[in-house]
Amino acid sequence: MIILGLDPSLSCTGWGVVRAEGSRLSHLANGQIPTDAKAPMAERLHHLHDAVAALIAVHAPDRVGIEEVFVNKNPQSTLKLAQARGAVLAACGRAGVPVREHAARLVKKAVVGTGGAEKAQVQAMLKVLLPGAQIAGADAADALAVAIADAHLGER
Repeated sequence: MIILGLDPSLSCTGWGVVRAEGSRLSHLANGQIPTDAKAPMAERLHHLHDAVAALIAVHAPDRVGIEEVFVNKNPQSTLKLAQARGAVLAACGRAGVPVREHAARLVKKAVVGTGGAEKAQVQAMLKVLLPGAQIAGADAADALAVAIADAHLGER
């Protein structure tokens, strides 16, 4: 099973692809999709949509795991995150790839063993679970964690 993990954000969406064979995981690819903060919103969302659609075309995932939305203290930030998620989810929907959403605490628990894990702990476990993987940055690491959590959580 090939799983595409996504950590959506308007500024930089992280992505990671893993292969799950039983309990064995292997890293296939990861990266980040930045958008130009000076570009109009419609262009940024279009860029995210097309980039995720291209990832799906290249990696042909069996399913997508995506981090659930969380509410920021700043309503504008929450709205921008929701718009980015919409663009990403639309690309998945158009490709007909099943999507499963996971709470951040559940992702951390699946990867580290505790839902209150810090980002550094998650990144350290990624090195253990995916030895030799060169991770493109923090957003890509978060996306790989989502993909791993999706694999560990199995069919629900």
